[in-house]
Amino acid sequence: VLRPTLVRTGGRVYRKNLIQEQPFPREEEEDFCAGPGDCADDDPCDAFVVEETERGFQSRVEVPSPFYKYIIGKKGETKKRLETETRTSISIPKPGVEGEIVITGQQRSGVVSARTRIDVLLDSFRKKQPFTHFLSFALNQPAIQEKFLQFKEEVLEKCSQDHGVSSSLFQNPAKLHLTLGTLVLLNEQEIQKACDLLQQCKEDFVDQITGGKPLTVEVAGVEYMNDDPAMTDVLYAKVRMKDGSDRLQVIADQLVERFVASGLMLKEWDRVKLHATVMNTLFRKDPTEERNNTMTGKSSFKERESFNGRNILKLFENFYFGEVQLDSVRLSQRFSSDTSGYYATSGQL
Repeated sequence: VLRPTLVRTGGRVYRKNLIQEQPFPREEEEDFCAGPGDCADDDPCDAFVVEETERGFQSRVEVPSPFYKYIIGKKGETKKRLETETRTSISIPKPGVEGEIVITGQQRSGVVSARTRIDVLLDSFRKKQPFTHFLSFALNQPAIQEKFLQFKEEVLEKCSQDHGVSSSLFQNPAKLHLTLGTLVLLNEQEIQKACDLLQQCKEDFVDQITGGKPLTVEVAGVEYMNDDPAMTDVLYAKVRMKDGSDRLQVIADQLVERFVASGLMLKEWDRVKLHATVMNTLFRKDPTEERNNTMTGKSSFKERESFNGRNILKLFENFYFGEVQLDSVRLSQRFSSDTSGYYATSGQL
């Protein structure tokens, strides 16, 4: 160490340090060993398939037809720019026809670049789309509806003089529910993918947690969403397991986690906030407005007329809406109704 070997190169002298190599256990080597299909230094890791063809390379991507226009761009400018900058050819189905976008090119790197940029565009535009479906537990059983109507009647009787309180704020009793998470599903393939995943969740963990039996929950008490009860936008009924366990919360969190991992849902919170909206200022603005999720539209909060919920919270703090058996999670369709008045169901477990 004190007298290292000197190496002369190109008129310069370098000191050669001794390096003691520590061999790693074989198990760790195997964990990180790069095989022929893994990423090389000069080859980007692809989360998609690039096929080699007689004329070069190609990649196929399933895209809902409403997104074609974003890839094409105004007067085809976006598509032309992508093709020019990546030296590829991008084939897009006709408007309204479901199919695959096919990217072809002589260089694999060009196809990968075009595909990556298209994926980024699609992800960006998907995040801007209003949700089309949501995972829900229905709370519209007759006994719950009856108690909800009693709640509405008593609130209007005792608190109608409070600022902003009116009958237009109340949820449609036939659509009372718990929302677990929202999804943007733009064609039948995406809806089917969500249905299949829901069924997979049932087999993987839901049946194990529930023991194959309905969950008995109590809907009792009210709470508000924002900071100031005098400026309330959303009032909701609280939901709890009758046996005091956290099984409902665990199922909700694991379902959302699985759907987020699949790319079908965006992660909003660390835990699902279990609540049943009973009053919402969005309903006042438009009676036909989706009475589903407290996060229906970000811009809507600016247009809301809040109500003073202090007396409601005081008088109905422990209002008992009833007990209900939850036996299925539904993939519910926004802006829809079935024969019971609840949201139309695309799939359920």
